[in-house]
Amino acid sequence: MKKLVLLAAFAGLSACGGAATEEAAPAETTETVATEVVATTAADGGPSTGTFTVTNAAGEVSTEVLAEDGTYTSTDAAGEVTTGVWEQKSPNEFCANSSEKEEMTCYAEAVNEDGVWTSTDPDDGEVSTVVRVED
Repeated sequence: MKKLVLLAAFAGLSACGGAATEEAAPAETTETVATEVVATTAADGGPSTGTFTVTNAAGEVSTEVLAEDGTYTSTDAAGEVTTGVWEQKSPNEFCANSSEKEEMTCYAEAVNEDGVWTSTDPDDGEVSTVVRVED
């Protein structure tokens, strides 16, 4: 009889131990983790993404669209399209790499006392003006 009571008690403890183990095991779930897009600020204080008109020193105008995924499309006055990737390292440093180049070029950007947004090419010192196109 002692053996039967002891065996029943042991069986009960084993069952409780098993249940505790099952409860402690984390449930498997499929969880989707959203990729957070880090918003950056352009020289004008607005977001780096959007549509911009860029006029170079020769007066040639292009339209640049900077997407949230880090890609851009630039269309010149003749309709020629260039694509590539971009990165806003700080409000005063914009970097871009066209699909035709191997290295990223970083431009110094600032808004002067007259409120004109400028972008300076590090290779030739050419200064372009940038204007945000409001949606």
